[in-house]
Amino acid sequence: MSAPSRPRPAAPRRAAATAGPARPGVPAATTPRTLTVGVLGAGRVGAVLGAALAAAGHRVVAAAGASGASRARLALLLPAVPRRSATAVARAATDLLLIAVPDDALAGVVTALAESGALRPGQLVAHTSGAHGLAVLDPAVAVGARPLALHPAMTFTGTPDDLGRLAGISYGVTAPADLRPLAARLVADLGGVPEWIGEADRPLYHAALAHGANHLVTLVNEAADRLRDAGVTQPEKVLAPLLRAALENALRLGDDALTGPVSRGDAGTVERHLDRLAATAPESVAPYLALARRTADRAIAAGRLRPADAASLLGVLADSQREVAA
Repeated sequence: MSAPSRPRPAAPRRAAATAGPARPGVPAATTPRTLTVGVLGAGRVGAVLGAALAAAGHRVVAAAGASGASRARLALLLPAVPRRSATAVARAATDLLLIAVPDDALAGVVTALAESGALRPGQLVAHTSGAHGLAVLDPAVAVGARPLALHPAMTFTGTPDDLGRLAGISYGVTAPADLRPLAARLVADLGGVPEWIGEADRPLYHAALAHGANHLVTLVNEAADRLRDAGVTQPEKVLAPLLRAALENALRLGDDALTGPVSRGDAGTVERHLDRLAATAPESVAPYLALARRTADRAIAAGRLRPADAASLLGVLADSQREVAA
């Protein structure tokens, strides 16, 4: 089967030939608008952003990826870019080194590169971790590199389809004040919009995204499994219109989008849910309880559920919580 064609990001901003912000001690006119880029980590994010930077007119000259999946992504998304070792990629990336490795591996990678002598003064070293800010790049800064945290607020599959989803997405950016114009230009080249996140707020920013996106996947699959238990053979057909409407309403209306038995205080209905879940899928009882209680709290705070009407419901949830704990 032939490889699918590689779509370009929608309306990418082409890198201009004019000069950008100056490097320390280097005249502004010598800093190119077209950057020479290396991609370290050819996971789902790194390979896609590398391809997007290339589509925007930057020169991606080397990439690193050791696994079979990484090699396949590079062949698909950056077929003309040579695969090199991490230190070779860092040395080749004379303007921008994009590090897209797992969160817990990032500090070790940056330290190893700095100690190897592969980084140089004035080189921009950017990582794509949502959980980390600039502190993790301190070893690179110590040898003169310029730090940037650049996290795309998007879920990736590591395929060309991702390129079409980049237009208009937000990037959680943490940058020194003097690098903000350059960071904003990079985000614009990727077709995105910067959201400036303070160093201390990076964990909270990332927790919010993980809570919303990753847990949503779990929640949807839990709902699909329980529909299968109820005899529904194609749960995705049942869930798709309901969940799309619920998501759109939640983004537009906030807590005013709440519907269902918890928001109405229907204690009897919730109790029957819990009884049947306990008999059919006991592993789903605890997450149902946690979400039901949080939904009740938000419904009460938003004025959707009067505390008096919530008393019986909260009693059911409290009793069930004790049973689960036991």
